[in-house]
Amino acid sequence: MSTLEKTSKTESKHKLLRVNGSEAVILSLLEEKVDTIFGYPGGAIMPIYDALYNYQDQLNHILVRHEQGAVHAAQGYARVSGKVGVCFATSGPGATNLITGIADAQIDSTPLVCITGQVPAHLLGTDAFQETDVLGISMPVTKWNYQVTKAEEIPEAIAKAFYIAKTGRPGPVLIDITKNAQFGEIDFKYSPCEKIRSYHPYPSNNSNQIEEAAELINNAKKPYILAGHGVLISCAEKELQDLSEKADIPVALTLLGLSCFPPDHKNYVGYLGMHGNYGPNIKTNECDVLIAIGMRFDDRVTGDLSKYAKQAKVIHIEIDPSEIDKNVKTTVGINADARQTLEALLPLIKKNNHTQWINEFNECEKIEYEKVVKDQVNPKTDKVFMAEVIKKISDKTKGESVIVTDVGQHQMIAARYYQFRKPNHLLTSGGLGTMGFALPCSMGAQLGAKDQQVIAIAGDGGIQMTLQELGTISQYNIPVKIVILNNHFLGMVRQWQQLFFDKRYSFTEMTNPDFPKIAEGFGIDNEKVSERGGLDKAIDKMLASSGPYLLEVEVEKEDNVFPMVPSGESVTNIRLD
Repeated sequence: MSTLEKTSKTESKHKLLRVNGSEAVILSLLEEKVDTIFGYPGGAIMPIYDALYNYQDQLNHILVRHEQGAVHAAQGYARVSGKVGVCFATSGPGATNLITGIADAQIDSTPLVCITGQVPAHLLGTDAFQETDVLGISMPVTKWNYQVTKAEEIPEAIAKAFYIAKTGRPGPVLIDITKNAQFGEIDFKYSPCEKIRSYHPYPSNNSNQIEEAAELINNAKKPYILAGHGVLISCAEKELQDLSEKADIPVALTLLGLSCFPPDHKNYVGYLGMHGNYGPNIKTNECDVLIAIGMRFDDRVTGDLSKYAKQAKVIHIEIDPSEIDKNVKTTVGINADARQTLEALLPLIKKNNHTQWINEFNECEKIEYEKVVKDQVNPKTDKVFMAEVIKKISDKTKGESVIVTDVGQHQMIAARYYQFRKPNHLLTSGGLGTMGFALPCSMGAQLGAKDQQVIAIAGDGGIQMTLQELGTISQYNIPVKIVILNNHFLGMVRQWQQLFFDKRYSFTEMTNPDFPKIAEGFGIDNEKVSERGGLDKAIDKMLASSGPYLLEVEVEKEDNVFPMVPSGESVTNIRLD
């Protein structure tokens, strides 16, 4: 090869690619190793979709039936894959339809990059067709948002979006791109973002705080660990188990923390919260050192804050500084990553034995079994109860399926009775409590974990909020298993009306459609079970199905979820019936 030929090849290699803004969006996503996008096209984002047409062999785009479906699917994809979820929507109603899912992702710390189209820059503020101030609307529920008005800004904005979304406490980011920026031409160059001035996502551990925490733990008589979603986000499952075993400390999990600690471990004492286990709730007000790891002390866990763990010294390990001392006053607040903190803490922890303390939890478990669990999983009537359905699914899947729940009674039952044996295998809407979450989220989860079995658990109310996504499941043959626990009520609201509003069932009873017939209309295999005798066989048939499957189970109409901490009351006032 001649010198001239070598020079020409080198120049070609370093020559910048001339593209329009829309193609720059697609190329930027490829640079970030994105492989799946959930979205819905429209006028203001049409140029980006036109660019996407040429990259269908590199990017898998899933056409949802509603933009809320896109953002929930992106959440499911992110939660199981550990990657950033990506979704597209057009301007105006397309963008506003993302907001519920963005708010959900914000409070539950799910990394998303949401890209919306926008009217041309010269029309901003004129109330142009489908113009909405999506930056103003989304600002309170995003980790960061930005409006791109020039094509030159696109690569840097997207690089920054991915960096912010996935670092520190993860969360959603929204990039709004005007139509003129999508058409404008640039010399494409992409540099991944590795640092932003004034943004420090990973605070350093303070050695004095680590030592102080270790001293409290080593001298504790009744230490107690409350572990949350932050353990899963930081991949600190092993370190959590090491701490529990070395110091012999009981561990309870928050709703979003479920699956971060083995359910059959001798130190696992159960699930916290309003409908959590008996022991984990009441013992919060008996421990002497409370160690909170990657959780935020929300009201569903604490109940009445004025009566919450007042006797305990509190150690709070949390990456988001705004959460420390926000709800519960700490003795030692450690603003740092959970895994890094536990790694630094473990060498300072002495081996210990707290058998008598852990046995107190075991005694509570026996009480709960006799008063609640026994009749739920083995009911003495011919009616089917939610708990036995979940228990059977848990046993038949060996606790290894990815469970995606909607919001309501079935959500709490799934949290209580499914034995999660693998990390990140419970996907649920925790902080926002978004009905309609399960079906679209399960689509994203299945595409993000193709080798896993994904089961969506929904109620008859929540499923109807996003039922149209059966069309997406059918079109792409996404093999999710959908279980509808149908009690013909908005069950959780009905339970509150029964217990606290003198059984005044105000607008909670539902006349439902024929769910199997709807599934049949979408070409999805289905079955309905109304009696206990057919339950086992129906679940087996569903689990053995190679494609998507919908199973409706008629359950007891006035089945309640217990234990229950009444809203605003102390955790010690937990009800067993």
